[in-house]
Amino acid sequence: MLRCIQLAKNGLGTTYPNPLVGCVIVHNDAIIGEGWHYKAGQPHAEVNAIKSVENRELLKESTIYVSLEPCSHYGKTPPCANLIIESGIKKVVVGSLDINPKVAGSGIKMLIEAGCDVIIGVLENECNALNKRFFTFHQKKRPYIFLKWAQTIDDFIAPKAETRNQTEPVWITNKFSIQLAHKMRAEEAAILVGTTTVLQDNPSLTARDWAGENPLRIVIDRNLKLSKDFSVFDTNAKTIVFNEVETKTLESLEFEKLDFSQSIPKQICAILFKKNIQSVIIEGGAKTLQAFIDNNLWDEAFVFTGKKTFGEGIKTPIFKGEIISEDKLRDDGLQIFKNPKN
Repeated sequence: MLRCIQLAKNGLGTTYPNPLVGCVIVHNDAIIGEGWHYKAGQPHAEVNAIKSVENRELLKESTIYVSLEPCSHYGKTPPCANLIIESGIKKVVVGSLDINPKVAGSGIKMLIEAGCDVIIGVLENECNALNKRFFTFHQKKRPYIFLKWAQTIDDFIAPKAETRNQTEPVWITNKFSIQLAHKMRAEEAAILVGTTTVLQDNPSLTARDWAGENPLRIVIDRNLKLSKDFSVFDTNAKTIVFNEVETKTLESLEFEKLDFSQSIPKQICAILFKKNIQSVIIEGGAKTLQAFIDNNLWDEAFVFTGKKTFGEGIKTPIFKGEIISEDKLRDDGLQIFKNPKN
């Protein structure tokens, strides 16, 4: 099952809106086939694993391990539970149950009714963690939310406006931290910033320093005051602009109207859920980050600390998190927190 999880992680960033799934087939204590789900619309992990087996006759005497319950419905691909049964595999080991209403135990039921010996819950916690985005989306009806910011050693995320160069972003962290941040962008479905961040930094919000797909870009621009010359409005990725003026779509640019007298984070989460967006990085600025914190709409926080000091400027967000890891990126530090309330 650990190998299933390892394989499944290869699909991070490409399987949305599908979950991450890995599969291993074992015969006489030897792995004879393995696979993972590459991309939505393409064959599932079980299909790839079964296809990789050279001698199909061995399947009747083999055990198939899969990190998530095999699907039982027709979508863009046929049901994996059917394929397992048709292949003659009689023993199935499953990590965690699929909470998608289209599956939700029906895959297990189909296998048992066909005479398969099914074991459920092997490394269940680890398999659940693998699909934290997928499970949060279906259980809480919102995306999995990452907070992310860079801070100085004296706890500022930006200098005073009058002291900064208005034509260039202020880099707090080193190139290794920046590359890791771009890796995150390639792995998650969307990234969000507020108006001030666009005005001050003109970010592209793409994964240009890492191989992978660019995330959906999301900008909060209440009065639509941002010029379309900013990088977030180019055609390198799709962009949603949340505002209080209009709702319309223009090629790769989409406008969504919000009620700014109500909770902005809650409205954004509701709309992203309807759009099938399973994860989002909240990258700034301080006001936007704090709004999601105050609404308790966050799951993990990635806090990068560079070696710079500002002395004065915009302070870091105020939050309480449970630290789950600490690392060094040369002279930068990275702390990852989880929300203890979720």
